[in-house]
Amino acid sequence: MSDQNNHTRLLPVRPDLDQLKHQAKDLLRSIRRRDPAALAEFHEFASDAEQAKLAGVQLALARSYGASSWPRLVQSCKLIDAIWRDDVDAVRELVQKHPKLLHENAGIRNRNWGPPLTYAANLGRDRIIKMLYELGARDLETAIDRATLQSKIGTARMLLEMLGSPPPLQRALDGPAYTLSTSGTALMLELGAQVVDQNGKRLAPVDVVLESDSRKPAAKHEILELYVQHGLELPDTPVMALHRGRIDLLEAHLRRDPQLLQRTFTHEEIFPPELGCHDEVLATQGTPLSGTTLLHMCADFDEIEIARWLLERGMDPDAKAALDSQGFGGHTALFATVVSQPNYWMNRTHQPQVAPFTQLLLDHGANPNVRASLRKRLHPGYAGRFDVENTYEYRDVTPLGWGRQFHAKTFVSEPAMRLIEEHGGLG
Repeated sequence: MSDQNNHTRLLPVRPDLDQLKHQAKDLLRSIRRRDPAALAEFHEFASDAEQAKLAGVQLALARSYGASSWPRLVQSCKLIDAIWRDDVDAVRELVQKHPKLLHENAGIRNRNWGPPLTYAANLGRDRIIKMLYELGARDLETAIDRATLQSKIGTARMLLEMLGSPPPLQRALDGPAYTLSTSGTALMLELGAQVVDQNGKRLAPVDVVLESDSRKPAAKHEILELYVQHGLELPDTPVMALHRGRIDLLEAHLRRDPQLLQRTFTHEEIFPPELGCHDEVLATQGTPLSGTTLLHMCADFDEIEIARWLLERGMDPDAKAALDSQGFGGHTALFATVVSQPNYWMNRTHQPQVAPFTQLLLDHGANPNVRASLRKRLHPGYAGRFDVENTYEYRDVTPLGWGRQFHAKTFVSEPAMRLIEEHGGLG
């Protein structure tokens, strides 16, 4: 993964040493061909005295990942691999031979997963944690955060016993909010994390729950209900009812507002600023949600039961989003099934590809050839994988055209596009 502006790299969560060796050899071949980009990369990390031979290229590559040397990069790969395999002896041997590894980030520049003990907590590797603690590792608080974030609750409880006192709880709910970990949230609340302060001011990271790129609707519902049970008051709006998965509340809103199924909602109604939410770029979503209906939201938030309820209540499957002042919008929920945040996770994790939302809409008569104009800029967290600096515009496209032209293919559902094509959709 390269940065957009230079050749700085981040190791993946589980780096492959063989792949890094191939990367070094490929870079060497490109340098020998006098490829300008390869030469620029080499000279960015190598001094004038270092020759463009394999050892020199390996050194430059290691430095691009933040390592001081190629052997240091190799150590990181071997250490992470041993933790994933739960190989206590291999981890012990590496750390005893290279004691500095105990306190340095396992992924070097990729800091999220932390030093070896914290890294092991992400995976629930309790035997490795105990061994590293005996060798002097003391990053228990960050390990608790990561175990909770990853729903490794048994590991988190073990770490709490090792710590001997409650960890700081000011931001303890943030991690499990981002990963939508119900068990992690429940544990932090059990330990005393507060959702409101003594004056009733919100402390719970509702914004993280609503804006997370994770899509686990059942867990999202449970976390929001846990906040409510612990004293947080959420807005009584149709969109918040959808976020909570509360069809009973939606029924009540529909009784009060018979036009609810025709309504469109602003970005601020979907992601309320008073709950800490941010702008349209920072609130992760696939097809833009600003100015959309409840049905559009269902596709991106993976709320298929609510989508069925809406259609059973007579909602138009071709209900269009509002147009902005420049003519962007006007898309139907079918667009949101083609490019969505759930698609991103299915593609990233290689899950079996299905398109239930697309099928549901087409079964209810959705037009496969409706046209709209959309624009999209991706969240900065996707830097290194996609262009996050520019806003892309797509004029007068069908749902198929939207998917075929979209600049970040990981968000696109090929099964959805096949279904639309089978129903007469054109690109």
